[in-house]
Amino acid sequence: MNTQERYEAYSLGNYAVPPAISIVEGQGAYVWDEARRRYLDMTSGIAVTALGHSHPEWVKAVQEQAATLSHCSNIFGNPNQAKLAEKLVEKAGPGRVFFCNSGAEANEALIKFARLWGYKQSGEVEGKKYKIVVADTAFHGRTFGGMSATPQPKIQKGFGPLLPGFTVAKYNDIESFENAIDAETAAVFIETIQGEGGIRPFQLEFLRKLRALCTEKNILMLIDEVQCGIARTGKFFAYQHAEIKPDAIGMAKGLGNGFPIGAVWISEPHHSVFTPGTHGTTFGGSPLAS
Repeated sequence: MNTQERYEAYSLGNYAVPPAISIVEGQGAYVWDEARRRYLDMTSGIAVTALGHSHPEWVKAVQEQAATLSHCSNIFGNPNQAKLAEKLVEKAGPGRVFFCNSGAEANEALIKFARLWGYKQSGEVEGKKYKIVVADTAFHGRTFGGMSATPQPKIQKGFGPLLPGFTVAKYNDIESFENAIDAETAAVFIETIQGEGGIRPFQLEFLRKLRALCTEKNILMLIDEVQCGIARTGKFFAYQHAEIKPDAIGMAKGLGNGFPIGAVWISEPHHSVFTPGTHGTTFGGSPLAS
């Protein structure tokens, strides 16, 4: 039985067809299949292998850490996680970092952050300030929160009722975003450059106006940089081209160059919203991932 036959026999079937090509090796910008045919990798594992496949420094770091300590609970500290948090704060600005395992988990944390912030802003009244404004053709993941924030029928169909509280505004239309905000709104949540929506960047002037609008309305500006961040646009975060500061950022993909890791940065005025017991993770920020 070959690899494709095993996929057909044992895999769930949530992908359209079993993969016609099975990749067994990668070096730099190239990958090889089981028949030793070489391909130029034009996907980078969907924006993941930012340093290329099997980068020697990455391989060395993974090998050395795997031989030392791969995992410990977040009940304990580990130096790698602390150092990585420090580096991300240096990139994003004053704030604090939470580590997870994926972009979807990072976005879930952002949604929980917005809800918890709104709860505290409303005097700890449930459901009084909870709504999140998202852009049409956005994509924020396939978990229930991320899917509910993704106004695309192909993603949402069959999973209703979805998580309530998401209002949809028109991409790059500041008036549409302003009209979508009401007294129950806690946050605006966008990708700096939409990925699954068709590689559509938000205009820099729109981002500046949106930052000003969020400040004026006293709501959070949340940025999903899972796919467009980690130096893909020439700056560490894509929103930095607009010279703005969001209130929180979700990231993953290129952060680990192939080893799963996600992270959330929350700005200095808001990092105390999460208190002990309000969020957590088993694997996030492990010594090996960090």
